Amino acid sequence: MCRRGSHGGGSSEPSRGFLQEASVLLGKRGKSMKRWGRPISLKLLGVMSLSALALHLWPEAIGAQEITGRSYGDFPVVGGRVAVWVAAQVHLLFAAFVLGVPMFAVVAEGWGVFKGEAKYDKLAKEFTRLLLVAYSATAIWGAILSFLLITIYPNLWIYLAEIFEVSMWVYVGLFFFESFTLYLYYYGWDRWNRGRAKLGHLSLGILLNVFGTAVMLIANSWLTYMMSPPADVGPDTAPAMVETWSAFANATWMPINVHRVLANVVFGGAIVGAYAAYRFLLAKTDEERAHYDWMGYIGNLIAIGALIVLPFAGYYLGREIYEFNQGMGVTMMGGFMSWLWIIQAFLIGVLFLAGNYYLWVGMGRIPGAERFTPYTKYMLVVLIVGVIVWATPHSMIANREEIAAMGGTSHPFLGVLGVMSAKNTAVNIMILTTFLSFLLYGRANNDATVPWAATGTWVQAALFVIAAAIVIFFGVYGYFVSAVVRIGFSVYQVLAVLAAIFGVGLIHLFMMRGATSRGAIRWGQMPPRSQYALFILAVTFTWLMGLMGFARSGIRQHWHVWEVIRDTSEWAATPALGYAAWVISACVLIFFTLVAFIFWLGGLAEQPSVAKAATTAPVSGGGPELAPAAGD
Repeated sequence: MCRRGSHGGGSSEPSRGFLQEASVLLGKRGKSMKRWGRPISLKLLGVMSLSALALHLWPEAIGAQEITGRSYGDFPVVGGRVAVWVAAQVHLLFAAFVLGVPMFAVVAEGWGVFKGEAKYDKLAKEFTRLLLVAYSATAIWGAILSFLLITIYPNLWIYLAEIFEVSMWVYVGLFFFESFTLYLYYYGWDRWNRGRAKLGHLSLGILLNVFGTAVMLIANSWLTYMMSPPADVGPDTAPAMVETWSAFANATWMPINVHRVLANVVFGGAIVGAYAAYRFLLAKTDEERAHYDWMGYIGNLIAIGALIVLPFAGYYLGREIYEFNQGMGVTMMGGFMSWLWIIQAFLIGVLFLAGNYYLWVGMGRIPGAERFTPYTKYMLVVLIVGVIVWATPHSMIANREEIAAMGGTSHPFLGVLGVMSAKNTAVNIMILTTFLSFLLYGRANNDATVPWAATGTWVQAALFVIAAAIVIFFGVYGYFVSAVVRIGFSVYQVLAVLAAIFGVGLIHLFMMRGATSRGAIRWGQMPPRSQYALFILAVTFTWLMGLMGFARSGIRQHWHVWEVIRDTSEWAATPALGYAAWVISACVLIFFTLVAFIFWLGGLAEQPSVAKAATTAPVSGGGPELAPAAGD
């Protein structure tokens, strides 16, 4: 690390003697003149000559005082590490929200523009309204994080700033443009809502996403450099010698980018769904309930739809971590963090169960969905078995007697389910099951009219069966091959599932063209318990993001920058999982306290327009703008 030391030693002592004599000579005034009997000008000239000689021989003694920098600061009560941890996590949660929501806000606006349906434009504007306060919170927590890093980890900050100074300048510029574009996008919504002006407004939304994504890519380079610096960078490499692009586009930069984009979409959808659930429960009219029921459905669709492909991005990231450093990969999956993934499995299982539950309850408001209702219990069994397998640990926590009875730390039966072959198989089957739920939901109130509808349905069923068979085959076969070969099997499983999703979805798209409706969806006729599933989705995914943030940082162990800059602070040791869980829970509590305030502001901002509408026209049960059309 960059350390600055003071010049010490005895070499400066002679110069101090000269200076002391000079001060004595200057301080004796009249007495001195009588004693020495020489003109004061000669004495001053002598003192100045001696001082000049001292400056020439020992310049470091007279120059400006050198600043001695400290390696680490501290923070009251919780300590420096926890302070930075909380600030970073809360900042990232808000950043994920303000980066994810604009993506589907602009898609909703574009859909409304090209379809000519005002309800999508209203939905997009309501999405964007939530961003305004959240964006300010993101900036505030970003500033808090920066100040804490500068004061608590000054040397690390200096090191990173020397390498990434140009990208930091670009980051600030892009942040300014992003802020300007966001406020212009929102406050210009009603003014630019017709013709070419509307297309220009839509372009602002696209530009907002471009700026936001660029900001994320730059910030990701800083954090991934700490995890995977270039191979030619070592402890003795000066920051000025580090090539900027190799540090920027390091080994884990692109995997993190892919994973974070998808996670932001899931997270944004979950928070929007929670907002819709909050407004649904407070709604006073059928019109409001219909609108927020539909909004909650859209949020759940976005969150679970992106969650289906998110594990594949996780595989990609994990594979790149293993390729970069095998020891880091082993620590991540098989070391002291192995139980972290058991917790992750339970959390993701809750996400899948809550998302599917919301869809199944939602079928109650769809005419024709009753013909698919009997299948939900079988899908529930598949999901529960999948969660159980995924959450089964390979090594059990046991005392000496229990270990002796089992014949080792692995249970004779459960140990078989605790390896990655079983877990990869379970999660891929869960993904296929969740996609099947979406498919049945989409077909519930529609009857295909194309002549090849029966054949298409059989082809869809065959694709599901083939994909499931491939996943199970490679899952079982993985027990009979070496670990190196077994790791590659996950790629085949992923490709089979993605191919099935793409093929089935494409057939569904063409099959439903010109389909006849069995009746309008009864938006707003949802039991309150369904809305709590949306709250569970939001809280669970937020906690999961905090857990994964701990995993990403924790695998560096006692390194600020992996095998380059060692953490020599008192907090260098990676905290225990229980301690980490308390900190993550505190971050989630802080975040949702602020989000509740944002939800309240969102409702407050809408009240004047609602009151105005109520005085100008009577509210009817399900207006054309708020009540979504059948089949949506």
